[in-house]
Amino acid sequence: RDLMPRTLEGQITMEQTPSYFVTKEAPARISSMAKGTKLIVVVRDPVTRAISDYTQTLSKKPDIPTFESLTFKNRTTGLIDTSWSAIQIGIYAKHLENWLLYFPIGQILFVSGERLISDPAGELGRVQDFLGLKRIITDKHFYFNKTKGFPCLKKAEGSSKPHCLGKTKGRTHPDIDQEVVQRLRDFYRPFNMKFYQMTGQDFGWD
Repeated sequence: RDLMPRTLEGQITMEQTPSYFVTKEAPARISSMAKGTKLIVVVRDPVTRAISDYTQTLSKKPDIPTFESLTFKNRTTGLIDTSWSAIQIGIYAKHLENWLLYFPIGQILFVSGERLISDPAGELGRVQDFLGLKRIITDKHFYFNKTKGFPCLKKAEGSSKPHCLGKTKGRTHPDIDQEVVQRLRDFYRPFNMKFYQMTGQDFGWD
């Protein structure tokens, strides 16, 4: 709370930390600090997310084992290693259960990572509605950057220059054995279905 700026009437203070959603102690702590906090969680296909996570680590530690070898506890039996954080983070239903002990589902907005790319204004429209804000961000604020493969802001706040995600985003993923990708899809499917039921949203991952 001490780290937060003072919020004036008509302002919303926002804070983002990617690890909150998967940190066991976070829901209770946030609830005890400010029960009425609105929560926004950006989720994407857990298989793509795991590969992206691995790609990020690989860029910092080029000598790590292959994605395929880290995915399995036992490659022969196809047993997935759920202790590997890249895999574990994508079991969204499990993490959400912990949050629902402290927050009603109506206080949590789930944003589709895929739709943030294909329709950024539409997805941010949902965010603005959820926060009770007037819809100001529209299609005209974005252009698609082919090099990045992401939409970028035509100009950042207080600047006349376009703003794109930094160089850590939009990295080319390594080629992953398709059999491993399929095993992961099969592994995540029941968790995804449960997550769709819990949120009332079908994210279309398969």
